[in-house]
Amino acid sequence: MESIHIGIAAAGGALGVGLIGYGAVMAVGRNPGASSKIMVQAILAIAFAEACVFYAIFLK
Repeated sequence: MESIHIGIAAAGGALGVGLIGYGAVMAVGRNPGASSKIMVQAILAIAFAEACVFYAIFLK
């Protein structure tokens, strides 16, 4: 029960990555010409969302 914060952080990170991916796909669908700029921002946002999970794991 002491590691439940890791599970919550992992679930939040997975949800965040999914929402970021969904938003990026919808944005590229609306404006295909801006796909490279959108993908760069999406990759950065995914990296930050995943970093929160690693903080939860290492700060246990």
